[in-house]
Parts: sequence; structure tokens; C-alpha cells
Amino acid sequence: MEPQVTPEAVRFTVPDRGYFDVRLHQAVERPRDGPLFSLANGKWELELRRPQVDRLEYSIAIDGVSGEHTALEFPGYHPPKWLAAPDPGEPRRIDALTALWSPEGTDPRKPLPLLVAHDGTEYATTAQLTRFVAHAIATNRIPPCRVALLDSPRRDDDYSASARYATSLATRLPQLAPATTVAGIGASLGALALLHARQRHPGAFNALYLQSGSYFRHRWDGQESGFPRFERIARFVGTVLRAGPAATPLPITLNCGAPEENLANNRAVANALRRQGHDVAFHIFRDAHNYIAWRDTFDPQLTELLARAWG
Repeated sequence: MEPQVTPEAVRFTVPDRGYFDVRLHQAVERPRDGPLFSLANGKWELELRRPQVDRLEYSIAIDGVSGEHTALEFPGYHPPKWLAAPDPGEPRRIDALTALWSPEGTDPRKPLPLLVAHDGTEYATTAQLTRFVAHAIATNRIPPCRVALLDSPRRDDDYSASARYATSLATRLPQLAPATTVAGIGASLGALALLHARQRHPGAFNALYLQSGSYFRHRWDGQESGFPRFERIARFVGTVLRAGPAATPLPITLNCGAPEENLANNRAVANALRRQGHDVAFHIFRDAHNYIAWRDTFDPQLTELLARAWG
């Protein structure tokens, strides 16, 4: 049965078929595999007060088997209007892990601003990043630019403050496309890796768009301590929090979801970067740790960052 959604809560109902356990899987509150439904009058029911979100991604697990992952929208949520923009065209595949999107008719030899995306496939398919960029160009909100879509087969290692990866990325950037300036976009570990690469190689990026960054520290993120590279990340974030004035400040936008466990560490990193002299914007959005949430911030936050950085 479809959930009943009100501005304050949502009620889930599952007809009983002799089940032993029905629970909600979600990424907004702990426990993630809860809360439990209650059985009464032949129905399993759960009323969930509205968290600090306008959308809720969830699945219902019955006797330990999780159902289809889906999402509901609370009253007042509206998907971005730019999703109706024309198809931006396919990016050109450079290799198995890299693709490059350019505006139609662009001379491949002409230098343009370049936006580099970690987890590029997810950004392009789920978050519709190239559609958004094409729309922003067409409406004269940002100058013509290219988008490099990067993926990693060793994501957890590459994106976890790896010196090897940071050097590899900085070395590779000039080879992606002729660029007048380079900005980076990433989420979760992808955001962390961009900040780390820029800290180690200050000339690599001229602007950063960092979403729900995994800036793990012991004081806030004990629940993540089992991650294999937790200590390496925590050491790096410590250097960010203690760093002095930046030699080459740059525009940086950070955002994070109101119910996210990453919120405390994102706020701390934003404050530290601001103290160092960077041009920092920090935003809290009403969603959780997912690509639709990150997509919904592009307008106006990504537009404003690129306008600041690229003119």
C-alpha cells in the first residue's frame, strides 16, 4: 500500500501474510534497519514523524528481505525545473574510467573552464550534472565549459586522503582537456579527496564544490571507525582544522544534509577553511546522503560558485 504522507508524518501499511518482522530501512536516523512496524488487525503499520527532510529515501524489509528502494516526497518539495531541459548529449569516452562532456559544436582545441567530477558516472546519470551544466550555459548563468567525469575502481582507497591518488589526479588534470581554469565537484569521500588533492597541490583547482564530505574525526564520527582508512582521513582532517592562512585562497562551497551524521564535521571544516581566508559558502539542505539531494543543490549553489570562480 502507498504510504500516507502529511506535512508532519508518514504512515506505512503492509498487509500481513504471516510475517515475523517488518521494518523500515532508511538513512536519516539510527538504527538504519528500523524502526519496526507493529502488527494489529491484520496489518503491519508504522507512523514515522517527519525528519528534517523534504524527501525520504527508504525500503521496507520483510523477514530480513529488503524490498524495492524508493522515495517519498513531503508536501512542499518540488524537483528542480531544469530537469526538463534538453538532453545535453553524451560525453566522449576517454578511457574506461573517464569521460569528457563538451557543449555541442565546441572546438576540442579551444581552452575552456573545466569542471572535474569525482564519481562522475553517478553525477552524470543520477544527479544529471551534464544536463544542469548545459542548461546553465544555455541560460547564460555560467560561461561555456567542459565537464570531466572521473571514476575509480579503488574508490575507498583513492578517495580517502591518498597521497598517491592526489598526485596522480593533479598530474592528470592538464591531460583531460585544454582548460583556462579548473573546478572540482565531489560528494562524500569524493569531496574529501578533492580537498586533500588541493591541499597537497594548491595549483590543481581554482574552486571546489564539496557535498556531504566524509571529513571523519574521532570526536564526531565513531560510527565510521571501522572504515579501513578512517585513521588516515582523521589525520588529514586534523591538519585542515589546524592549518594557518592559505597562500592561495579560492572559492569553496560546502553543503550537507540537516539529518546527516557528517553535518558536524562539515561545519567544522567550513569554519576552518573560512578562517584560512578561503571564500567559503556553507549550506544545509533538507535531505540525506544521496545523489538526488546533491542534485537538488545545484541551482543555485553550484551556479553561484562557478559564477564567482569563472566570472
